[in-house]
Amino acid sequence: MSTIYLNTVIKADIYYVFDLARNIDLHQKSTSKSHEKAIAGRISGLIEKNETVTWRAKHLGIYQNLTTKIISMEKPFQFIDVMQKGAFKSMRHRHIFKSVNGNTLMTDIFEFESPLGILGKLFNSIFLKGYLRNFLLRRNEMIKTIAESSVRDGIAIF
Repeated sequence: MSTIYLNTVIKADIYYVFDLARNIDLHQKSTSKSHEKAIAGRISGLIEKNETVTWRAKHLGIYQNLTTKIISMEKPFQFIDVMQKGAFKSMRHRHIFKSVNGNTLMTDIFEFESPLGILGKLFNSIFLKGYLRNFLLRRNEMIKTIAESSVRDGIAIF
């Protein structure tokens, strides 16, 4: 199992950042490079506990579908999505939010396992872990940019 840990400090309210992180429309915008599109389940707005979303995206030159389900949610502190169907052997993404000195610390813990045994592990270490880390960093940068630029006079807009 491979794990990616990311911490992003965002100068915005925890509730606003939490909602941006679970916003399907923002996710699609932040992943436009891979042409990611919600095609089934919750396809727009804020995803909630026990809801699923199926994403269609082009990764590594191949269109793939990935269905995830929100299995846990404690607003505005955390939510967890897990793969229901897709190319991974397993995938779990924990999103954690904490207020720190007027900012929000957003932590991603992304765990995944590729199929194909030793070949999958080799592919993970050589390429996939870095690719997914950069994918998550781009998404987090967009959340940060929107959260920090859209807060005007204490009013969050998106």
